[in-house]
Amino acid sequence: MSEVLDLTCDLIRRRSVTPEDAGCLPLIGGRLQRAGFHVEHLRYGEVDNLWATHGTGGPTLAFLGHTDVVPSGPEASWQSPPFEPTIRDGRLYGRGAADMKGSVAAMVVALEQFVAAHPDHRGRVGLLLTSDEEGPANLDGVRKVVEHFRTVGERIDWCVVGEPSAKEKLGDLIRVGRRGSLSGTLRVRGVQGHVAYPEKALNPIHAFAPALAELAAERWDEGNSDFPPTSFQVSNLNAGTGASNVIPGELKALINFRYCTASRAEDLRARTEAILHRHGLDFVLEWNLSGEPFLTPPDGVLRETVVGVCRDLCGLDPEQSTGGGTSDGRFIAPMGVEVVEIGPVNATIHKVDECVTVDELERLPAVYQAICERRLVREELR
Repeated sequence: MSEVLDLTCDLIRRRSVTPEDAGCLPLIGGRLQRAGFHVEHLRYGEVDNLWATHGTGGPTLAFLGHTDVVPSGPEASWQSPPFEPTIRDGRLYGRGAADMKGSVAAMVVALEQFVAAHPDHRGRVGLLLTSDEEGPANLDGVRKVVEHFRTVGERIDWCVVGEPSAKEKLGDLIRVGRRGSLSGTLRVRGVQGHVAYPEKALNPIHAFAPALAELAAERWDEGNSDFPPTSFQVSNLNAGTGASNVIPGELKALINFRYCTASRAEDLRARTEAILHRHGLDFVLEWNLSGEPFLTPPDGVLRETVVGVCRDLCGLDPEQSTGGGTSDGRFIAPMGVEVVEIGPVNATIHKVDECVTVDELERLPAVYQAICERRLVREELR
């Protein structure tokens, strides 16, 4: 069994459902210490984080990942136990195989091999891991580590995120940016009453319906060459007592914007509230900004480097995408860091029978090591 496959299996066996790390970070930290890395364990609340670096001065190339996984769902639905790694027909099955214990293992192996081959490389290479990426809050993971970095003056120049980015083959797609995510919890107040006496009540469903129609039809922006237009969605809508003869007194809606660099969060908030006011609603709207949009420019050295590695090692000219959901790259990018995401195929992430092909998993360390070499050993781009 290859080194990366062995480590991935070891990580899958650890039931690190958010925010539990289940011993993944001590295992990885011990390996990197033995390889000559300086390792810091940063614990905030219930969340474990690790920051390991090798070298001195700058520039700094960081790899970013997470050890936590989503719940497996009913284990009986899996062909094999989700936390018992199983190889079948050239694929490694297990929760986290693709998202993202395979990438984490590949990063560790790549960094070990890189510093062994180039102990005197220029600048620094680092690995930042958290056990709080899959959870809804993300309060004590990379977000909190970045606050610590700002306090102590830690600098990162380039960041490679190991999220599963590929569509069909390793290297066919990389993420060069992500849309922002702005969520809202909306409560529209009415007056509860009997359905036979609507004149004595105020139905918040009826009151909200015209405003919802306008919100859904609104053209928030036109997008741009890097991002599609901003999207507005209602993800949950609840009202009523469950009885058919009671007009509800309140409606609750959960809304979300996935927005591009053509819009700003404060403008989306203001426009939404203006529409609600225009329809005369009695409402309370609480906002949560989980991440601003970011984009690594086309002439960024990391973007050029990763594209070149995909061409040379994977034989593919990768699609350079800003699609998909959010990632922890949204916390790193505001530090002025170039961020690119590259990892295995994402077809089975969060699903029953999550898996990654053994062949692509065993090729991934070479991809990450090549990025290190092109940025910290030889200057091919600048």
